Amino acid sequence: MLSERLPRIALGTFPTPVTALPRLSAWLDGPDLWIKRDDLTGLAMGGNKTRKLELLLAEAEAQGARTLVTRGAVQSNHCRQTAAAAAARGLQSILVLRGEPPTSVNGNLLLDQLLGARLVWTHGRDPQSMLEQTVSQAEADHLRPYLVPYGGSSPLGASAYALALEECLAQGPAPAWIVAASSSGGTQAGLVAGARLLGFEGKILGISVDMPSGTLRAEVARLASEVCALLGKPANVSAAEVLVDDRFAAPGYGVLTSVERQAIEIFARQEGILLDPVYTGRAAGGLLTLAREGCFGAGETVLFWHTGGTPALFAYASELGSP
Repeated sequence: MLSERLPRIALGTFPTPVTALPRLSAWLDGPDLWIKRDDLTGLAMGGNKTRKLELLLAEAEAQGARTLVTRGAVQSNHCRQTAAAAAARGLQSILVLRGEPPTSVNGNLLLDQLLGARLVWTHGRDPQSMLEQTVSQAEADHLRPYLVPYGGSSPLGASAYALALEECLAQGPAPAWIVAASSSGGTQAGLVAGARLLGFEGKILGISVDMPSGTLRAEVARLASEVCALLGKPANVSAAEVLVDDRFAAPGYGVLTSVERQAIEIFARQEGILLDPVYTGRAAGGLLTLAREGCFGAGETVLFWHTGGTPALFAYASELGSP
């Protein structure tokens, strides 16, 4: 088993459920839709980063780290789960957040504060430079920092999704398609690597949240190749093998459009499942568009991988609520 190769620290509740979406499938009158519920991983309202943090925390603690440092947007799911992982292990956390402190504290930002994270705001400065400065200061202050990569998307973090694919395939029949949000590339890269290592022949489609297809495909291919090597079976994954649809990325990261609004409403009213406005809302909107376009065959099994992010809904209340 792939899962036996890497040290991990238990942070979440696994396996997460794989369930059918019968009402939504009937409503679309096309593919047979299923969902992998990584919004139910259990760490501070769940999400896909929990899997990555189980591996990254094992490395951090092996190195004697006492503080986790990472960066993200104001409503970063990754930052929220990193703060929760730190709290669960008795560590400190420092989050470098892009921009200025908002006047209203809600969603993931509220949870960051409840979880005891120290917040560092970039105030228009380069987030990566600010992150590096923050890590250097933490070292000078003898806080023994461990730099958690952006989105958890290092080869080690991405490996969690090769293991997740192994988990998923053990839960039922292999889908013809897996569709997921893709941004920093780690989740999709892990799935792509897992497919190569496990002999999974279905298609893995990333709906880009913010990056152009060419850039994202190259990053996913690079990470997937490194994941294969880390798991003991070196392979060269080419960008040509990576499937990305970037048609929905143009509005930019975190910009709510009719695509996300409609997807959030349809999943909620057809299946009672909540999506987030940034990642799963955009990815599900892409999936619904592709289904209407006939991309998936009638009765073809399509698995939507729910990567979490529900707390961000509350930060978009004014845009999602009825007038």
